[in-house]
Amino acid sequence: MSIQSNLNAIKTTLPEHVTLVAVSKTKPVSDLMEAYEAGQRIFGENKIQEMTDKYEEMPKDIQWHMIGHVQTNKVKFMAPFVNLIHGVDSLKLLQEINKQALKNNRIIDCLLQIHIAEEETKFGLDENELNELISSSEFEKMKNIRILGLMGMATFTENQNQIKKEFTHLKSIFDSIQQRKDAQQCASTMNNFSTISMGMSGDYQLAIECGSTMVRIGSSIFGGR
Repeated sequence: MSIQSNLNAIKTTLPEHVTLVAVSKTKPVSDLMEAYEAGQRIFGENKIQEMTDKYEEMPKDIQWHMIGHVQTNKVKFMAPFVNLIHGVDSLKLLQEINKQALKNNRIIDCLLQIHIAEEETKFGLDENELNELISSSEFEKMKNIRILGLMGMATFTENQNQIKKEFTHLKSIFDSIQQRKDAQQCASTMNNFSTISMGMSGDYQLAIECGSTMVRIGSSIFGGR
């Protein structure tokens, strides 16, 4: 099947409230342009240099999402154009994004990454670290970031019950922050808190059942790496 038909097949399965991020890392611009011509406007990359190169070469109505782990010293390269940073997992990284956003006269949208998997290798905050971060005075001071929601990655396993448990856990953390926000107990940077980014090619339908509003799909659109 072509990229266009893969994309159309996936889009027909997505509820209206779910945003599709086409994960285009390692794929050539020609593949991305095929998806673009089929109407896709949101692309996810995991390396800042590759994303910057593609940004320069491709149409400017594309929204670029950084979905990989972000090194603080690389933030400046994507700060002029990135639309959403999914993997924010420390106050230090958030402060750097805020600083670079200010330099570019922008407000940069971010998701806080929560560690929900059993694997040690996955990045992310635990629930206590998340609460500490959003309650800190440093967080209150940041005016050039907007926290749109949370992101999480499930354990790489065939066990659907485990994946479901992890997705449900992320949704419950999201709901507890939503309640704090509704009770005006959160900084103004969290006024737009409404996104849960979870689910990839193998588990996105389960993720949507568990409350995901944004899915990151690569191989089901572009084929294997």
